[in-house]
Amino acid sequence: MQVNPTCARNGSRLDATYVFDWAWADAYKRNGLPYYPKLLCAVPFTPVQGNRLLATDPHALRHLAATLMAFAEQADVSSLHVLFPTELEAGALTEMGMMQREGVQFHWLNDGYRDFDDFLSTLEQKKRKNIRAERRKVRDAGITMRRIRGEDIQDADWRFFSKCYRQTYREHFSTPYLNLDFFRMIGASMPENLLLVIAEHEGKPIASSLVVYQRDAKTGGTLYGRYWGALEHVPCLHFETAYYQPLEFCIEEKLGAFEGGAQGEHKMARGFLPTVTRSAHWLAHPAFADAVGHFLDNEKNSIHAYVDELREHNPFKS
Repeated sequence: MQVNPTCARNGSRLDATYVFDWAWADAYKRNGLPYYPKLLCAVPFTPVQGNRLLATDPHALRHLAATLMAFAEQADVSSLHVLFPTELEAGALTEMGMMQREGVQFHWLNDGYRDFDDFLSTLEQKKRKNIRAERRKVRDAGITMRRIRGEDIQDADWRFFSKCYRQTYREHFSTPYLNLDFFRMIGASMPENLLLVIAEHEGKPIASSLVVYQRDAKTGGTLYGRYWGALEHVPCLHFETAYYQPLEFCIEEKLGAFEGGAQGEHKMARGFLPTVTRSAHWLAHPAFADAVGHFLDNEKNSIHAYVDELREHNPFKS
């Protein structure tokens, strides 16, 4: 049996159907095994941790995890995948026999900062100096920024953002999977969770980013991001539009965290720290499950070593 799960590490951990799942499906195909149908529990294209098993208490959670596993074992499917569950849910699924996979994202945490300068004061001098220089370049280029809450986003804003969004995919020789109607729909149905940032030059919009946030009574809430695109190149505009403006919004609104997603050690220089994420997997074929299990064990050690190495480069003052 030829199994090469290592290629599953390539790319971001967006979700199993979008990235590493193709590698697993290819390995099944090369061995003459059917990979589809399969079972998937996830929020499509959304690498955000959250409840996947809607249980009211730990006892109900264990029962639900056992029921899910029993259903998968009795169904005519190749596998079961639960993506970005909570740590408690991941533990319950592992107890029921699912394999756990870990990944790394970069999250910014709000330590009760009064304003952006207060946040900068906690960073090492070089990091603080670089951020100020990047923001100054954008200002010196004559760029002004607008932050628009969901309820104030006009249709012209959505049309412009959609154009920026498509441009990003065009530059990466890829096909966008969301369209203008989708953005209009979320603008109408969940405006209280949206923030659109638009960069303008001499009154003309040239770039934008879109983030989603939710409030929470205990933590203050979390901002998730972000889609971004630009129609003109301006040095450091990406950082200003997609990072610094949302960070200022987090501080002003007292949101507890900004989940910046996977990939990009450059995020650490801007105050984002590595955070371990989890997913749970069960494969029906014994030999394939054994091979993937060994790979995941090795990958877990690599992930922990990677996180330890990243934390040695903590951007904050000692």
